[in-house]
Amino acid sequence: MTDERIEAVQAVVDRVSSWQDGATEGKVADELRKGAQEVGIELSDDEVTRLADAIQDEHGAVSAAEVLR
Repeated sequence: MTDERIEAVQAVVDRVSSWQDGATEGKVADELRKGAQEVGIELSDDEVTRLADAIQDEHGAVSAAEVLR
């Protein structure tokens, strides 16, 4: 995974994490997909699921690089 892709994914994760409190996992996944599309990157279903799970579990800072290793 390139540094540019990780930076773009991290920006999306940070944005979604900032408002996710109380959101359903489905809504978090939808917002991750939407954000990825807005910044011009593709996330696989597995990547979206892993990131959504991390956001729901952590309730704070999530490192996209660590989740997607």
